[in-house]
Amino acid sequence: MSAACGACAVSRLATAGRSGSGALPDDTDATNGPAFDGAKASDERRAEAPGAVDDPPVGGARTGVPSPPCGGRRSGSVFAGLSDGDVARLVAAVSSSPDRGAESSELSAERFARAALTTAIEPGDLEAGRLVGALGAVGLLRAIVEGHDAEHVLHVSRHADVVPLPLTEDLALSLEGAGEQFGHRFDTDGSGGAAGNFLSAFESLSPERPQVDARAVRRIAECLARWRVRLSLEESCRALERAARLGAVLLTPDTEVWPEGFAALEDGEPLALWIRGDPERLARLDRSVALVGARASTDYGEHVAMEAVAGLVGRGFAVVSGGAYGIDAAAHRATLASGGLTVAFLAGGVDRLYPAGNSDLLRRVSREGVLAAELPPGNAPTRWRFLMRNRLIAAAASATVVVEAGRRSGSLNTAGHAAQLGRPLGAVPGSILSPASAGCHRLIREYAAICVTSADEMAELADPLGTGPTGEPGAAAVDTVEVPPEGGDAEGAVVSALTSARGASADEIAARSSLPFTTVAAILGRLDLAGRARESGGGWSLSERRHA
Repeated sequence: MSAACGACAVSRLATAGRSGSGALPDDTDATNGPAFDGAKASDERRAEAPGAVDDPPVGGARTGVPSPPCGGRRSGSVFAGLSDGDVARLVAAVSSSPDRGAESSELSAERFARAALTTAIEPGDLEAGRLVGALGAVGLLRAIVEGHDAEHVLHVSRHADVVPLPLTEDLALSLEGAGEQFGHRFDTDGSGGAAGNFLSAFESLSPERPQVDARAVRRIAECLARWRVRLSLEESCRALERAARLGAVLLTPDTEVWPEGFAALEDGEPLALWIRGDPERLARLDRSVALVGARASTDYGEHVAMEAVAGLVGRGFAVVSGGAYGIDAAAHRATLASGGLTVAFLAGGVDRLYPAGNSDLLRRVSREGVLAAELPPGNAPTRWRFLMRNRLIAAAASATVVVEAGRRSGSLNTAGHAAQLGRPLGAVPGSILSPASAGCHRLIREYAAICVTSADEMAELADPLGTGPTGEPGAAAVDTVEVPPEGGDAEGAVVSALTSARGASADEIAARSSLPFTTVAAILGRLDLAGRARESGGGWSLSERRHA
C-alpha cells in the first residue's frame, strides 16, 4: 500500500471487529444481546434505523477546520498527505483544553491517531487495545496505513518491551507497558515525534527476524487486514470536521476528565470518547449510579426509577444510563427534573440520536448533562454496538442497578459487564407474578446481585462508607426525605402550584407547595411521563392534555 494515498483510496466496508460480552446472562434479547459475527455485520448495518441526526451546516460551531487532501507526502508530514499543522488544527477544533493550541505535535498526533482508529476499529476490539498499548495509537495507525506486515508489527512490539516476551499466542499479544517506553527508545533524531518513532524502530532493528509464533502472526494479519479495508484518513478528517461543527469534544485517556473507571476495561478501554456537553461534568462520574432496565417498562418500573433518581440526586450522585426507551429515559428525565447530572452513553455517534423518539430528551441531556460515544459522529447504532456500549455504562459508574428487566432484557448484559469488572451490582425486585421483573429476580437468585428497594440502599451500594461528595464519613446522608406514593396530597400540592400559562422552575414549585425539592422533582417526573405536565425552557407547566 502506498504511503501517499493508499489508505484514502480504499472503501470503508462494514466489517465487524472482534468483540466480547458481559459474563451474564447469555440469552439476552436481540437488540442488546450477544455480538453478531462479521458476516452479518454489513446487512445489519444497512437494516438499522439511524434515528434522529444532528448535522449542523458548515459554518456552525468551531468552523475553519481544514480538509486536507489525501495527496502526496508533504514537508513535515506526520501521516500520508497530512502535515503536522493539519493534524494540530483538526485536533484543536475538538479539544477540551481551553488553550487549544497548546498541545505538542506529538500529543496532537496521538489524539488524531486515536480519532482515526475509531473510524476503522469496532468498540471493544481487544487486539486493537493490546497493539495500541504496545505501539501507541500513532504506531498502529502507521502500520495500518503504510501496509506493514504482521510479522514486522509483532517483532517491533516485542522489541518495544524491556524483556523479550515468550512467543505464545497470548503473551505475544499481551504487550501492556511497552508503549510507555517506545517513543523514548526509538526517537533517534528528535524530529520524528511519535510517528517517526515507529519508522525508526523498523530501521534500527536487525533485518533477521526471530522465529515467531505463526498463530500470533496470523491473528495480527487478520486484524490489520480488517482495519485496513475500513480505514480512510479522508473519512477520519471528515469525522473530526463533523464533530467540530456539532460542537463535540474528543477525549483521550491522557485527558484529565477521562473517566477513571474505564481503566478497569484494560485492553477493552475505549480508544477515544466523543462527547457533547461540558467535559468537566465527567469528573463527577466517580460518584455515580447506573440505572438501567427494560425498554418495555411498566408504570411500576418507571415509578421506581424516578423515586430512586430523586433520592440519588439529593445525595450528590450522578446518574448514568443508555438513552433508550423505558427505564433509561425515565432515569434521564427524572435526573434533569431534579437538577442533577445525567450521562447517556450512545451506541452510535453523538449526532445519531437513537431512538428517534427520545431525540428531544437526548438533546437536553447534551445541554445539561453529557452525551458520550466511542464511535465518531456519522456512525449509526447497530445491534452489536449496543452490547459494547453497555460495558461503558458499567465501567463509568460506581455501581449498576437493574431497575426492571424481563428474563431476556438487554440490560442484563450491562449487569454482566458490571459483575465482570467487580463493580457493585443491584437489582430491584418486583411482583413474583410479573414477567417484567423476572430478569431482576434471576440476577438476585443466580448472580448474587444485591436486592435494593430504595435510594438509600442504592447509595449505600455505590458508596458503602457513606463518604459523600466531600469525602467525609457520613456526608452522604444529606437528604432522607421519602417520596410519597402517587396520587397523595403532595402530588395535589404540586399540581396546584403549576399553571397552564407560565412555566415555573422546580425550586419555585417547591416553595409554592411547601414540599422538599426532591419530593417535587420526583412528582414532576411522574406527571411528565403521565402527560399531565411538561417542561419547556427550564419551566414546568400543566399539559394541555392533562388527565382529569
